[in-house]
Amino acid sequence: MEGMQDMGGMKGGMGVCKCPHHKVVPFLIVVIGVDFLMGFWGIISWDAVNFVWPVSIILIGAMKLMSASGACKCCNKACY
Repeated sequence: MEGMQDMGGMKGGMGVCKCPHHKVVPFLIVVIGVDFLMGFWGIISWDAVNFVWPVSIILIGAMKLMSASGACKCCNKACY
């Protein structure tokens, strides 16, 4: 694209890192939403729902703790 340069996994001017680990938190948020919908629709049991969503929250918290240094090791940009 015009005016955009590849800068170590980032696109210049956009401030968006292309590293896959940045997609974990949004993916887990989707998992939580789908988990509740599947429970509501009766596809999975509420026992399963009550297991999946807290585990997802714990994983999100772990990702936040790992990024507590404030910078992504791959792009040296503040993340999350």
